[in-house]
Amino acid sequence: MSAESTPGPGIPGDTGTNGPRHRAKGRRRKPPKRHKALMVTAWTAAGLVAVGGAGAGYVYFKLNGNLKSVDIDQALGTDRPKKADNGSENILVLGSDTRAGGNKKLGGGTDDGSARSDTAMIVHVYKGHKKASVVSIPRDTLIDRPSCTDTKGKQYPAANGVMFNSAYSTGGAACAVKTVESITDLRMDHYLEVDFAGFQRLIDDLGGVEVTTTKSIDDPDSHLKLKAGTHRLDGEQALGLVRTRHGVGDGSDLGRIQLQQAFIKALVNQVKDVGVFTNPKKLLDLAETATKTVTTDSDLGSVNKLASFAGGLKGITPSNMHMVTMPVAYDPADPNRVLLQKKKADEIWKALENDKPIPKSATKGTATGEAKGVVSGR
Repeated sequence: MSAESTPGPGIPGDTGTNGPRHRAKGRRRKPPKRHKALMVTAWTAAGLVAVGGAGAGYVYFKLNGNLKSVDIDQALGTDRPKKADNGSENILVLGSDTRAGGNKKLGGGTDDGSARSDTAMIVHVYKGHKKASVVSIPRDTLIDRPSCTDTKGKQYPAANGVMFNSAYSTGGAACAVKTVESITDLRMDHYLEVDFAGFQRLIDDLGGVEVTTTKSIDDPDSHLKLKAGTHRLDGEQALGLVRTRHGVGDGSDLGRIQLQQAFIKALVNQVKDVGVFTNPKKLLDLAETATKTVTTDSDLGSVNKLASFAGGLKGITPSNMHMVTMPVAYDPADPNRVLLQKKKADEIWKALENDKPIPKSATKGTATGEAKGVVSGR
């Protein structure tokens, strides 16, 4: 697991800137229960730019002390894709499934000291910061993981034909970033991570999120039971929704990703509608929770820098977010794994490199999970 550090206090106003496999038989096995992390922390932090007046200095010092960061740049060195020169940015958003602390009760299982990246999303913010593309990376994708070094300086050898989420459990955030960069040949400019407990508290602080389901969902594994219709989900229910996979779609992780993507759009609408940017009390409650639960790269490791960065995302609305899943196909040798469709995936990476929209051809004919349209926001 990567080392964490707490940044020094900020100053208000500082902007900063494939080995052999054997055919598996039978139905898909049920995986351990997981959760998904979202971009709510960034939109919450964006509201911090509005904080001012008496006591602002104290607020900044307090929130700044909550943040944890990892120095990914130092761990990866200079052998990385070049930064884009077209005004765009790429952010790797991870949700870790650690069972430490309050996450054990929410996630189930035991705390074995390890964690995996249960969710991975590349958020590409286009020049002008008015629109974004989000590419979800299925955790069950078999990939060739490059050799990497974690933030403590420990080195790990390369491995072939391993699950994507093993990169994080092997070498922490730095190894996850390097693996994503090796797959995409895109520079990850920033890194954000949230865990079980943090996700649930953020949703509760927001007052819940309204979604509509077109089908009933009953999944005892994620403890979620919803009739078809409109619901305002609290934190526990939202966590259940983004973790559920059985009884929805084809029961795969790909179907769960489709539910997550629909929930994200509903969440962004909720953040904008509850007055996060105009209600100081709600803003500070959310900021307190967000800064305690988010881990960032060191470039965003202060409240001022995180707020300055996230403030630029306020103009992105759900209608300007294009969400896709990295092109994959079910592995014929193992029904619980998927394989990267490299030619189609390269269409996505090339489009993002050039700050262009993702072409429809890149995702046509790929495995989907068959849960699209089950959940929608307002």
